[in-house]
Amino acid sequence: MDTKLVLYNTLTRRPEPFEPLNPPHVGMYVCGPTVYGDPHLGHARPAITFDVLFRYLTSLGYKVRYVRNITDVGHLENDADEGEDKISKKARLEQLEPMEVAHYYTERYHKAMDALGVLSPSIEPQASGHIIEQIALVQKILDAGFAYVSNGSVYFDVEKYDKKFHYGKLSGRNLEEIVAGSRELDGQSDKRHSYDFALWKKASPEHIMRWPSPWSDGFPGWHMECSAMSTKYLGEQFDIHGGGMDLMFPHHECEIAQSTAASGHDSARFWIHNNMITINGQKMGKSLGNFITLEELFTGKHKLLAQAYSPMTVRFFILQAHYRSTLDFSNEALAAAEKGLDRLMKGVETLSKLQPADQSTVDVSQLEQHFHEAMNDDLSTPMVISTLFDWVRIINQAAAGQQSFTATDLDRLKALFQQIVFDVLGLKDEKNVSTGGNDLLAPVVDLLLEIRAGARERKEWATCDAIRDRLAAIGIRVKDRKDGCDWEIE
Repeated sequence: MDTKLVLYNTLTRRPEPFEPLNPPHVGMYVCGPTVYGDPHLGHARPAITFDVLFRYLTSLGYKVRYVRNITDVGHLENDADEGEDKISKKARLEQLEPMEVAHYYTERYHKAMDALGVLSPSIEPQASGHIIEQIALVQKILDAGFAYVSNGSVYFDVEKYDKKFHYGKLSGRNLEEIVAGSRELDGQSDKRHSYDFALWKKASPEHIMRWPSPWSDGFPGWHMECSAMSTKYLGEQFDIHGGGMDLMFPHHECEIAQSTAASGHDSARFWIHNNMITINGQKMGKSLGNFITLEELFTGKHKLLAQAYSPMTVRFFILQAHYRSTLDFSNEALAAAEKGLDRLMKGVETLSKLQPADQSTVDVSQLEQHFHEAMNDDLSTPMVISTLFDWVRIINQAAAGQQSFTATDLDRLKALFQQIVFDVLGLKDEKNVSTGGNDLLAPVVDLLLEIRAGARERKEWATCDAIRDRLAAIGIRVKDRKDGCDWEIE
């Protein structure tokens, strides 16, 4: 299959034509969440980025096995080899079983992803369900001579690995730089070197989550799960590994080292990373007071938010920036995205009402061509959206009698908008979503808001409030603006 798809490969630091190992099958592994807290903005971007890649590859005819893991054990505080397991800590504080915590936040994550229009992956393995595979992989690395046992824990020997392979090739670091940036050991650690990392950790007496192993009752290191589960479901070599740029070092670097030590060769051919999210120009963090969960974003219940933003507004906003660029969230940018999405959906609605003519004045094939050119250029969703707005303008001209389409071209244009807007970009028209599929909902709500606007002009505030409150009672939120009002289904 000749798709001309080009993706930027973090491993080689250059764009490369994508050809799967076993066409038409594609194996894709993406690092999912650690489930110890509510899903937040940092979860949204990688989920949407790789959802679009999944959708586009599928639209090209590939059979994609998309694996996205759930981390529910082994991720210690501060992404280190010491400290308390993040899920165990949450369980201890809330007096719950760790798996209660993991299950609760996994369900919260799924609910948020559904709202954002993120498709379920082909397989969603949990780290705690693959302890056997992780123990087997640790043993394989030990047998290959790239790890050592120390006081019941197993550590990866970075220095020995670096002599045969290159540790740091993904992040562009060399061992000398890593050594210079590492803290010297105080003699109390089980590691030989500070930059060695845990493959298996012996559990302290108070540690809740533990499993028997040949070395100790303990738990796997954070990096181990991805190597073990990607190998189990995609084989020793597969096509794409994805995740956020914040995972490049140490997580993905360690993952490459583990997999290479065990098999003697690289695992993923393409490494793809989305860039970070900032809030009003600052990195998101709880200490800065700008940590926003997705639920807060959808409800507007955060001090930095001027209003609530719908899931599709968030998705559209994320798609307006290239996945490898930094994305800055602000009320102004989100409000602009909300208006842009509304304009796009109104264009789709206008398209559905166009009547065919005897001749076409516009070449519909240009939309398909520009769509594939943009997506094949390292998933340039901003260019796709720009092209869609060009066609919304043409559609509006057609509605005004300034352009025309034959019946065949009109059907093709509708099919292309369905494919691009809904199937690949994964957007939804939230205003036309209702129980029972009632297409009359939007015009009825618009009529009520016209009546409310008239009441506002006459300063009949009681009527305005009554309409707003009655709509809210049935799940429709009215949003007043300086230039009018808008609405959405909650």
